[in-house]
Amino acid sequence: MGVDVVVETTIARPVAEVAAYAGDPSNAPEWYANITSVEWRTEPPVKVGSEMDFIARFLGRTLSYTYRVTELVPGRRLVMETAQGPFPMRTTYTWEPADGSTRMTLQNAGSPAGFGRIAAPVMEAAMRRATTKDLARLKAMLERNDGPTAAS
Repeated sequence: MGVDVVVETTIARPVAEVAAYAGDPSNAPEWYANITSVEWRTEPPVKVGSEMDFIARFLGRTLSYTYRVTELVPGRRLVMETAQGPFPMRTTYTWEPADGSTRMTLQNAGSPAGFGRIAAPVMEAAMRRATTKDLARLKAMLERNDGPTAAS
């Protein structure tokens, strides 16, 4: 059984601002509650082939994984994938204009192996809760004052 979590929000900031901030993996620890660090394996900025090491806490465990950017349409779509570990994951960000604001969609999809396959429904529910909170945090940060520079 696979996991596929899709969450979206509308952020009252221009698409270019939201995409630039949310699409920069260096900013992930600021708006993802469970991501504790991101280290670049390749030189920034983000491009197809970029790789970053992430450290996260999820369901009481510390997870280390490497994301590789597999697709990038600047200001519209970013796809990162990881193949190693017990839970290969694909994360997709999309940004669309919405009446002067930005509709951001965040999708996490993967196929857990081993015990993770049995726990997939619990993992999916936990991921949905966490992702919903993360997008709410991102929205609050970017809408506060004058956007990402004020939030950083």
